[in-house]
Amino acid sequence: MADRQEGHGGEQHRRTRQFEAFVAGAAGRLLHAATLLTAETRTRNPHAQALLTASLAHTYAQWDRMRGEDPYDRTRADLAARFARAAWRHHRGRGGVLAALTPQERLVVVLRLYEGVAEEQAAALLGLPEERVRAVCARSVSALRAGTGRIAS
Repeated sequence: MADRQEGHGGEQHRRTRQFEAFVAGAAGRLLHAATLLTAETRTRNPHAQALLTASLAHTYAQWDRMRGEDPYDRTRADLAARFARAAWRHHRGRGGVLAALTPQERLVVVLRLYEGVAEEQAAALLGLPEERVRAVCARSVSALRAGTGRIAS
């Protein structure tokens, strides 16, 4: 019985170490993506931090069931889904570089341009036709260029 408990404790410790290593390597980029989504600034991004914390908690809860799935992709997908579900409450940006865009536009731009998600993958993730993703991305880039003269990353 003691061996069984030690084994379970060792497995839990291994899981925690793996997850902590993932967070150490990915949290900065994921927080930046969340900050772009919420249109907050890098220095003041409480909604982005909360969004990322919830997504990381979900990833940790699913860690043992991922079976070879990329934890970054899983967390990014959860982050996008959480943002999309909550976007109706946060229509306006808070001063971030993408604040002029709608929540859907920010989501498409962050996935396609910042994260480099393929058009067909972004469409599947968002439940939109590829043509819609393409159009939203093009319109958003045009709006950013017209409004700021450049696209900030």
